[in-house]
Amino acid sequence: MAKDGDGTESGSGPAAGTRRAPAGAAVLREDKTAAIRAAVFEELAAVGFARMSIEGIARRAGVGKTAVYRRWRSKLHLVLDVVAAVAAAGLPAPDTGSLRGDVRTVLEVAARALRHPMASQIIPDLLAEAARSPELAAALKTALHDSQQGVAAAVVARAVERGELPPDVDPQLALDLLTGPLYWRLLVVRDEVPAGYLDALAGSVTAALGAD
Repeated sequence: MAKDGDGTESGSGPAAGTRRAPAGAAVLREDKTAAIRAAVFEELAAVGFARMSIEGIARRAGVGKTAVYRRWRSKLHLVLDVVAAVAAAGLPAPDTGSLRGDVRTVLEVAARALRHPMASQIIPDLLAEAARSPELAAALKTALHDSQQGVAAAVVARAVERGELPPDVDPQLALDLLTGPLYWRLLVVRDEVPAGYLDALAGSVTAALGAD
């Protein structure tokens, strides 16, 4: 029996030949690619980047190792691709009509993401690994900083247009104020977010930015 580009068996003979990819072409099934990407998150959360292996990812995804290696040449490149995909998905900037409303929405979305069991395990682990890998550090900067910087810039720009903020407000400062407290509380101290905390934090952030 012949096998397709992902190692699945296909028939032989003239009838089966009509279903076979052209010679030299690898058939990379999208469902297997999605399963592998999902397995990466699960494996990172379970064992961390250092102990993660292509074998473990393949086993978790229910595919052979060759199916992984046909797509990515190493676990680093696999993680880089997954991180880049997360960054590309992005987070749309809220437009509630007020700075406080926009800030509150960003905080709610960020808190929900950081409270996710996988995120709470994966993000600190990858940040630690990034200290030893410039490639991973650059990918994480894009995923965790650059994509969110666009959101902060949009929130600030709209607030300036509405006259809620002075035009010289630094979007980078806004980003630090929006993400720093939650990262500290949820991923460093690993404390809960009590009722009313996000409302209070939204008020503090808008005040710190100089909202009228």
